Amino acid sequence: MSGFSLICCVVNMGDASKVYKIAKKYGIKGETTSIGRGTICNPLMNFLAINEERKEIISMVVENELAGEALQGIGTEMQFEKPHHGIAFSYSVSEFIGSKNTVSDINSTGREQGMHKIIFVIVEKGRAEEVIEAAKKAGSRGGTIINARGAGVHEVQKFFSMEIEPEKEEVFIITKSENKDNIVNSIREYIKIDEPGNGLLYVLDANEVYGLH
Repeated sequence: MSGFSLICCVVNMGDASKVYKIAKKYGIKGETTSIGRGTICNPLMNFLAINEERKEIISMVVENELAGEALQGIGTEMQFEKPHHGIAFSYSVSEFIGSKNTVSDINSTGREQGMHKIIFVIVEKGRAEEVIEAAKKAGSRGGTIINARGAGVHEVQKFFSMEIEPEKEEVFIITKSENKDNIVNSIREYIKIDEPGNGLLYVLDANEVYGLH
């Protein structure tokens, strides 16, 4: 298998749909958008105590052979070279699990890379607590839940054969590498993530981790 990459884009509110339209040109089949905050570097806005702005954070899992061209295309068409237009970057995904028992593991040598892993899970709204419960049963100390939405508020898209609808919850769990398999397998079994529509899970290598005891 060629493996997967995670493309992340941070853009102004309302621009996520533009990013996804561009991404589709490069064969990307779906995305998840979360709402975040940025800081406005403007003296007048700071004086008026309006020093934060809402941002959309787009996450797209894509085959490695598509990632570079897609990232460059998005950056060019969205004019990320201009100030305040947005940013884009990518990560290597060590594992990706979705429907139809799709599994990719780029660590083909079996050697774990790094001391910690970040497990991301996207599920239907209301199921995030089930993910946390499953993770805790396998030794996790907890996780973080983020409200998200799929590609387009008024439409249903397909992401690796999984329907991404407007209301989603995103969970991320940081764990030591030696506990990763147990946690992934527990979540996978508990919420039946291999069945179409039940969720999406991917694992990233964490370069540095602070505050995890």
